[in-house]
Amino acid sequence: MVHEAQGVQAPLGARHIQVVPLRGLPVVGLAVIFTAAAVAGNWRWALIFCHVVGGGLWTAIDLFVGLVLGPIIGRLSLPARVEFTSRFMPKMVLIMPTVVMMTLAAGFQVALQMGNLAPSSVNHAWLIVSFVVVGVMAVIALGILEPANIAVLFEMNKPAPDAERIGQLMKRFIYTAGVTGAMQVATLVIMTRVGSQ
Repeated sequence: MVHEAQGVQAPLGARHIQVVPLRGLPVVGLAVIFTAAAVAGNWRWALIFCHVVGGGLWTAIDLFVGLVLGPIIGRLSLPARVEFTSRFMPKMVLIMPTVVMMTLAAGFQVALQMGNLAPSSVNHAWLIVSFVVVGVMAVIALGILEPANIAVLFEMNKPAPDAERIGQLMKRFIYTAGVTGAMQVATLVIMTRVGSQ
């Protein structure tokens, strides 16, 4: 009765949601090993691959979640929102930290390798601005998005999940993804500027 009063279907509280999808860990492990090997070996192609793939995924996910999924989820009923969240959020626990790590680690090494961090480089000022923008995005992704994501999953694993709390946490997740999505546009401007020098 409590579940229905809060807008959550009864079976939801009874089922266990895996916070970290274990089947995805090998893929994350491969991405981490590949990125670490690229950095350790200073392997230019692999570094650029990791930076472009990681950055592309990070940008696409932020823009898609903030601008496409956000408005859709906001209009769903609470039970539908909870059902979607139970399937979507565990995947984000693995995806976001992985793409952030790939982007930042490989990007920093590429900047070092190309001499863009030297004060005499024509790209030096652009790289400093990029570090500030990406640093803020990383703090948002790992300091706000991930905790909100994990809090949603823990709430959903309670015997009587609070649908209102899940809805509020999801709004925080969607809004901050939208903010980082807007900041990603600035990153695209900076990176294309650096690449054209």
